[in-house]
Amino acid sequence: MKQLFIAGSTLCLLAIAGAASAMPHPEWRKGAPIADTDWKRGRVVDYRRYHLHAPPRGYQWRDVDGNYVLAAIAGGAIADLIAHS
Repeated sequence: MKQLFIAGSTLCLLAIAGAASAMPHPEWRKGAPIADTDWKRGRVVDYRRYHLHAPPRGYQWRDVDGNYVLAAIAGGAIADLIAHS
């Protein structure tokens, strides 16, 4: 019984660790600026193709580290963030 409990606990911890690795960067949140290195590393995505809402004027959707980030082109203020991995 003890071994079964340990095995189940281990599986739960692995599942939690896997979910945490798919989470966006903790510093990314609405209103916060995205780091210039993160922004430049991301690729521009066509919002229509990925069923994202249209960006406001001066904003752009990018795929950064497996997440869709909508941020201001000038200044980098994050307006929206969607994890997609």
